[in-house]
Amino acid sequence: MRSHLILLLAVLPGLAVAQRQQSSASGAASITTADVRRRINIIADDSMLGRATPSPQLDAVAAYVAGEFRRFGLKPGGDSGTYLQHYPLEVLRFDPESAAIQIAGPAPGTWRSGQDVLLVDGQPPAGTVTASAVVVTGSAQTSDTLDSSAVTGKVVFLAYGPGVNAVASKVLPLRPLAVILVAGFPDSIWQTLPGHKVSERVRNPSEGGGVTTPAVFVVRSATAGALFSQGGVNPDSLRAWGDRSLSAHPLAGVSLRLDVHEQLLQHASAPNTIGILEGSDPVLKKEYVLFTAHMDHIGTPAAGEGCVASGADSICNGADDDGSGTVAVIELAQAFASARGRPKRSLVFMTVSGEERGLWGSAYFADHPTVPLADVVADLNSDMVGRNSKDTVAVIGREHSNLGTTLDSVAAAHRELNIKPVGDLWPQEGLYFRSDHYNFARKGVPILFFTTGLHPDYHKVSDSADKIDAEKEARFARLVYHLGLAVANASQRPQWNPKSYKQIVGAEN
Repeated sequence: MRSHLILLLAVLPGLAVAQRQQSSASGAASITTADVRRRINIIADDSMLGRATPSPQLDAVAAYVAGEFRRFGLKPGGDSGTYLQHYPLEVLRFDPESAAIQIAGPAPGTWRSGQDVLLVDGQPPAGTVTASAVVVTGSAQTSDTLDSSAVTGKVVFLAYGPGVNAVASKVLPLRPLAVILVAGFPDSIWQTLPGHKVSERVRNPSEGGGVTTPAVFVVRSATAGALFSQGGVNPDSLRAWGDRSLSAHPLAGVSLRLDVHEQLLQHASAPNTIGILEGSDPVLKKEYVLFTAHMDHIGTPAAGEGCVASGADSICNGADDDGSGTVAVIELAQAFASARGRPKRSLVFMTVSGEERGLWGSAYFADHPTVPLADVVADLNSDMVGRNSKDTVAVIGREHSNLGTTLDSVAAAHRELNIKPVGDLWPQEGLYFRSDHYNFARKGVPILFFTTGLHPDYHKVSDSADKIDAEKEARFARLVYHLGLAVANASQRPQWNPKSYKQIVGAEN
């Protein structure tokens, strides 16, 4: 008997490992190039009109994803026993002639909206608000941070240029009243910018807990130069990107009164789609691994999200941004649901909307979670994962937790996928703050943000389904499958880098 027992003890662990490997392989094998291509062609079809938030076409995509989740046998994770979670929106009408910026100081004056200054994005303050102004200079690539008291509630001037996104990512979390971009736009460019004509915009009344985008105005250098001079700031200092420390320079004795009026046209809503696969461990199934992507894009020029027609094409299909991520989440849901065994922790698959308008859908879920957010151990977010180099994927935020180490181990164990995880290839773009993972990171959830990168078709009508590398995306999705399996089965939750936690989570709470 004893010899047989010893033999069984030697063999059974090997059988268990083999069974886990077979289960893992069976799930990953369901992710195919053909499936990726087929689903991209559905989501990025012209009939979806670019999936603006809100729109009937976005609702149609949400219904399609919900139908797939139902077909896979996932539990509904939305409202009232459904796969959908809706958040409220408002549609407003903006007339440039009803807005102006009044300047008080040594040389008072008025910037007329639609002529001297353009409202191009964001949420303007309601009615009339007066605030002091600061000019922010320097580079976001330094380790310096801005003092919140120098920015919060103030009008912030930034130079428009290649580094503006990275600088804005440091400024926006400090909640300025408004941002005014300054550039020497020639007439040929100035006349093409939004803000000249009557327009409609969408407002998120529940925005505030998330990444609120304040009013963003644009003014020409010649117009702003006199204001800087009277406030004691050298206009040339605005161009001092380089490697100088990030700093805010108050415009002494100057205040700006923003007078913006809008008309409420209608109440609307937008959807998130959520499906849950319950884990197998009686204890760990109460914890969750979250897989996210955004299913919205910028629609058509009429949506007011920045889509610009090119010739006869006026639909920004958003095949890569983020039809590719949406398809990856669907593929992952199918893979885990079809595998022979379930992981220990539960899995949440979610496609959100409103990302292009300001990370709205993920912010709403983070503030109104349908599973306890404290029990979400990780968010694996995919945004633009279907293009560029065949053998790499950029992984944003890998340095902030030990998820990066786990990913490297998984990639090394699955070299057959030929996908190498690399770091942030575009640090000047501030990508960490520009996709849905950030709304979970700021709540304390460790994250990884996957992207195969920026390209010339970004936010253009040319971001079409035929340009997606479906074979690469299938390999990428298999990598995330194996990573998700590792995280879901690990004995310990992923852990933050303490310094990162203080910088990212501590700053928000």
